Amino acid sequence: MATTHFDRTTLAKRFHALSDPTRLAILSLLERGESCVCDLQGALGAAQSRLSFHLRVLREAGLVVDRKDGRWSWYQIVPDAMRPLQDALDGFVAGVGVGAGAGAAVPGSAASLVGAPRTAARATRASLGRDLPVVGMADATGCCG
Repeated sequence: MATTHFDRTTLAKRFHALSDPTRLAILSLLERGESCVCDLQGALGAAQSRLSFHLRVLREAGLVVDRKDGRWSWYQIVPDAMRPLQDALDGFVAGVGVGAGAGAAVPGSAASLVGAPRTAARATRASLGRDLPVVGMADATGCCG
């Protein structure tokens, strides 16, 4: 299947979204399930404006979606959002370029990316030099209740 310009633009946006340690940390927290912005803010120790910027980049790249519940915004990872990235990397590993790796994983390829922001999250936690707390429903802080 040929890769269109739009596909490459989408891939570039997604790879760009993954190129920041804060955004990788956000994905790490969201892999545990939907989280309120206030939970993410507390877990990352980030200012609301900074967090909003990073969430917007992730949302515009198609990696996360949000929903409003009253005055609160909740975010979650888009299922299979990493699949196009895996396919592109598989194509490069196989030496055939973007769009050629659709479907089957190539041995030694980027197959670990699908459903596995966990690996990137571990690297992010290690690079931050601390463990990121577990976040989820806001019963601990009561901010979203």
